[in-house]
Amino acid sequence: MEIVVRWSPPLPAEERFLRLLDDVEQGRYEAYRQDADKRRFLTGRVLAKTVAAEWLGIPLESVSFDATCEDCGKPHGRPRIPGADLTLSISHSGELIGLAATPSVPVGLDVETATRRADEGLIEYALSPAEAGHLAGLDAEAKAAAFFVYWTRKEAVMKATGKGLRIPLQSITFSRFDEPARLVSSEHDALDPATTRLADLKAADGYRAAIAVLTTEELSVTEEHWVP
Repeated sequence: MEIVVRWSPPLPAEERFLRLLDDVEQGRYEAYRQDADKRRFLTGRVLAKTVAAEWLGIPLESVSFDATCEDCGKPHGRPRIPGADLTLSISHSGELIGLAATPSVPVGLDVETATRRADEGLIEYALSPAEAGHLAGLDAEAKAAAFFVYWTRKEAVMKATGKGLRIPLQSITFSRFDEPARLVSSEHDALDPATTRLADLKAADGYRAAIAVLTTEELSVTEEHWVP
């Protein structure tokens, strides 16, 4: 399966970008208090609409998303175009926003800054016993780097299933942090190694990222850094 992941720094709040937001999206944009959060939201929507327009062969200005949350009905769910053969996943951290697109199969993208630390409490909370064992003997810097390889993989599969943290993080085990990403085992029926494909991504210096797709096909992922 050919997948393109597109990365962008936060876009400026210029009219050419703001006019692409519909009324609901404009309301969400204005509700953010911090300028950085506003720009991340704006960038995610512009990225998603640009890719959707290219994918579907329609004018950018005509792209309209339904982001209704399936749980609560509020407009903060995954952006989608009803009836289109397209699934999108947006992720952001620090100064990097990413967008992944697939045909109508579940996809999850996650990116994290690589400067975060991983204390023992976080490791115990997130990793299965096998994964925690892989970190044994590493120094603090190497341990944090390895941990966030696992963390981005876990966040990606949580997003792909749409269940988020309703799947206990310790219930899934991935291949070693220094091996190609693969779901080794899962104790939750929403995830099956036979129908889950992953890839660790390059993203950008200072970041770690992963993508997960619920499919039996092997993934071929191309990463692009977007300049509007």
